[in-house]
Amino acid sequence: MGYQGRSDMNFFYSRIAGWLMLGMVAGIAMPVASATRSDPYKVITTTGMVTDIVKAVAGDKAQVVGLMGEGIDPHLYKPNAADVRKVLASDCIFFNGLMLEGRMADTFFKAARLGKSVYPVTESIDQEFLLEPPEFSGHWDPHVWMDVVAWSKCVEAVREALTQEDPDNGEYYRANCQAYLKKLTGLHQYVKNVIASIPQAQRVLITAHDAFNYFARAYGIEVRGVQGISTESEAGISDINHIIDFIIDRNIQAVFIETSVSDKNVRALIEGAKNRGHHVVIGGKLFSDAMGPSGTYEGTYFGMIDHNATTIARALGGHAKPGGMKGKLKSDDH
Repeated sequence: MGYQGRSDMNFFYSRIAGWLMLGMVAGIAMPVASATRSDPYKVITTTGMVTDIVKAVAGDKAQVVGLMGEGIDPHLYKPNAADVRKVLASDCIFFNGLMLEGRMADTFFKAARLGKSVYPVTESIDQEFLLEPPEFSGHWDPHVWMDVVAWSKCVEAVREALTQEDPDNGEYYRANCQAYLKKLTGLHQYVKNVIASIPQAQRVLITAHDAFNYFARAYGIEVRGVQGISTESEAGISDINHIIDFIIDRNIQAVFIETSVSDKNVRALIEGAKNRGHHVVIGGKLFSDAMGPSGTYEGTYFGMIDHNATTIARALGGHAKPGGMKGKLKSDDH
């Protein structure tokens, strides 16, 4: 698996990801696949992105409850007592993995020791695909949902996990998965098209932290983040000045803030550039580590990515309808 040989915490995640290994190391029994359940079984998920794909595949066969809502930063999220109780009372748990929810490690381990199934949705992604930024040596970049094709692999991992949990409904999960993947194919093409419409010289995305590296590689746009890939690190004055130099040298006209990260560093970029005679504006607010409000289009994975691609393209001189791919985006979001 792609986690082995990394840091001690990644080693722990690798053990949670592989039940057989976990059983050998910690003496925890493999969960036994159940027959068809008469009542929806309880599934706990972490980020909104994980919650969305689990709900799509599970359908009405499981009661899926997400822990992290709108604006919650998973890098900094630490479960409270009520959250821990929800996790330990569930039948299985799905999380992103790749150290994104690093402060939940103890909770995952407690759940594993109670015989709960704990699944990192990124476990099926080949490590050759994963990014390891130099400033985060020893850790993979966890923001794989920014590449729709990569996230499709996670949907397939959810299908396999749910089939293991509830094998008699395997065909149901497979059908839901295939329907969802078909929609993701259309979303991927939309993002490619609108980002490609941005003039090459203007195809530069500057944000608060490095959450868009997979997006950059998949859709052909250069990205710069003031902070590293984890918001636990603080940006220094030299980091901010370096980005200001870049903005002026490249004649960047717009930068972006994120819904789950403080905007103070991005506003410092704008002020610093202004003090040096260069005008740059906020091009919009992007969803990076969290989706939009529950019950809205932006509160789905589709809406999150549609919003981001549409907002970026329109702010940087590309072509995208205000309502986005499906015409569902709020007009005041752009």
